[in-house]
Amino acid sequence: MEMDVIDIKKDDGVEFIIGQGNFSIYTVDDIAKTLLTCVAGIKIGVAMNEAKPKLTRTAGNDEHLKDLAANAALKIGAGHIFVIMMRGAFPINVLNNVKNHPAVCTVYGASENPFQVIVAKTNIGSSVIGVVDGTSAEKIEDKYEKKERRDLLEKIGYKVE
Repeated sequence: MEMDVIDIKKDDGVEFIIGQGNFSIYTVDDIAKTLLTCVAGIKIGVAMNEAKPKLTRTAGNDEHLKDLAANAALKIGAGHIFVIMMRGAFPINVLNNVKNHPAVCTVYGASENPFQVIVAKTNIGSSVIGVVDGTSAEKIEDKYEKKERRDLLEKIGYKVE
C-alpha cells in the first residue's frame, strides 16, 4: 500500500467540502441541485469520481469552480469521492443538507483553510484515510482574541449572545 498527501488547490475565499457517496451518475447532479436550494446566489462546482467507467463527473453553475472541483477529485483519485467548491456560502449553511442526501455516506471535511487529503492506494484503487484542515493550534485564545472572534462572527451575520 502507498500513501499520498494531496494538497487541495483552490482560490482564496473558496469554501471546500469533501465526502464520499454512491451512485455517482445521479448524485453529482443532485448534490448540485441541493446546494442551489440552500443559499440564494451561491456559486458552486461539484465533482464526483465514478468507479466505473473511471470518470470524474461534474455539475454546478460556475465553470471555474467546476474545474477546481474536478481537478481536486481527479487528483485524489478515490472512487465515489465528491468535492464541492463554492462561493457565497459557508459550509455551515449547506452541510446538513449535504450530509442528509440519501447517497452521501460520509463527509470528511469542510473548510476555507489550506486543506490536504491523506490517500492510501492499494492494488484496486485509492481511499481517503483522513484530512488535514488548516494549520495546528499553538495557544489558547485570550479575552482579546475571544472578542475579535465574536466581533468577526457578528460582522458576517452570526449572533453569538
